[in-house]
Amino acid sequence: MWQEGVHEDWLRFGHPVAERIVDRRTRIESYAPGQLFALVRWAANDYGTVRSTLDIVRAVGRADAFSTVPQVDPGGELLLSVRGWPRARRVLALIDAVEAAGTDACEAAPDYWRHVYNRLAAGLEPRAYAPGRHRVWLRRRKLWP
Repeated sequence: MWQEGVHEDWLRFGHPVAERIVDRRTRIESYAPGQLFALVRWAANDYGTVRSTLDIVRAVGRADAFSTVPQVDPGGELLLSVRGWPRARRVLALIDAVEAAGTDACEAAPDYWRHVYNRLAAGLEPRAYAPGRHRVWLRRRKLWP
C-alpha cells in the first residue's frame, strides 16, 4: 500500500510467484513456501512518523507453524522484526551490504537474519554476511530442502 507521505508499505526484497494489482496504490504479492521477503511499513501524520517497522519473513506452507504478521496472510516465519526508524535504517544498510557482496538478499541464509535480529536486540554489531557463509548455506539447503 502506498499513499505518498502518509502511509507507505513496500517490499525491500522478495521474488513473488504471483502478483495482483488491486488499484494504483495497492498490490498483492504471493510467495511460495520457503521464500524470503522483507516488508517495510511506515506511516506519518501531521506531527511526524507514527510507525516504522521492518520485518523479514519466510513464507510458510499449509502445515507449517507461523507467526501472525500484519499484512501477511496467513502469516509467516518471522526471522527479523524491528520497530523504529533508526533500527529499520540499520537493517536496510545490512541488506544493502549483503547485496553489495554479490548475494541476493532473498537467497541469504535465514539463520543470518535471525543472527542480525538477536545482535541488534542485544545492542551488538551483527557480523557481515560472508561469501563462505553463503556457500555453506547453499550446501546445507541441498541436503535438507
